[in-house]
Amino acid sequence: MTIEPVTELGAGGALRLPRARVVPLSAPPATYTAAVDRYLTGAGIAKSSARIYRISLTTWGWMLGGEPAPTGPARRGATPPGFALTGLDDPVLPQVLAELAAARADEMDADTVNRELSIARKAIGWWQRQGWIACDPTIGIERRPAPPDRTKALAENQIAALWRLDVALRDKTLWKMLYESAARAEEILCLNIEDLHPGDKRGRTLAKGGATEWVHWQSGTAQLLPRLTAGRSRGPLFLTGRRAPAGTPTLDVCPETGRARLSYRRAEEVFETSTRLLANPLARPEEVVDLDGFTLHRLRHSALTHDAERGTSTPMLLARSRHASVRSLERYARPGVDAVAAHVAGGDPAARRGAPR
Repeated sequence: MTIEPVTELGAGGALRLPRARVVPLSAPPATYTAAVDRYLTGAGIAKSSARIYRISLTTWGWMLGGEPAPTGPARRGATPPGFALTGLDDPVLPQVLAELAAARADEMDADTVNRELSIARKAIGWWQRQGWIACDPTIGIERRPAPPDRTKALAENQIAALWRLDVALRDKTLWKMLYESAARAEEILCLNIEDLHPGDKRGRTLAKGGATEWVHWQSGTAQLLPRLTAGRSRGPLFLTGRRAPAGTPTLDVCPETGRARLSYRRAEEVFETSTRLLANPLARPEEVVDLDGFTLHRLRHSALTHDAERGTSTPMLLARSRHASVRSLERYARPGVDAVAAHVAGGDPAARRGAPR
């Protein structure tokens, strides 16, 4: 990108002060969709994050095109509108976008809305630095205040009950791997079969900046993986049950079955639905449809909390969670109700007096 001074004539022929004009280093992409592709391949986005970035930018493709983004079942398989990237410089767009973003914020949780806004701003900033657009239409849109994180670890007996649920092999393997590895769901869903080292019970992921990191699992996952990958030697580890629609990125399509990579949205939906009765054990069967189950993040939270309760050292917890600081790890290391109860019971003088000598 280069910047050239531009001199203009003002009223009455007077010269205005020079202003800067950004000259693109390369030909700008014709469409928003093409600009998203250029951003994901040229901005150093980690492989483990690229899928989430694409989903968020595709969602915002509707709003940046002046249309509400579909949600729920209407979102699956929907095609975003096609429009020129230069449309982001339309002076009317910021007001329209603010209204659409506010409407979406009323339907979605604050964390999702804030994550999408952050990703959209990163992409827009990168496009501006390439000289492809001049304006940021998200100016004036504020982040939504997120409620306090009250996520709690599942109790050990809830984890045991989870493994007894009658679910598909794909889902059981995913849940086992998430709990045993304490990894983020996005990382696990981005795994390809080629990334796995079954003999070492670990898999390779890419962090921000392209650094290689590893997720490790235990025997539960190791026993399920051969059945899950039977007949496949490459491509996404976790797949949907249907063929990938046209336009799906090649990296997200199994070259041997033609099926698409399982999305976070669908994986979360399956887990939440499957765990409603487990999360609400006192509910009647007819009430379950209106109740909420657990989120996938609860598996990571539970794994780290249970590790901490067993006395795992802070350096090891940081290595397992791949958090950058102890402070960000604190909420995971808080002992659960059962651990506190066991600690109190263990220190009960009456219990000590009654113990055999």
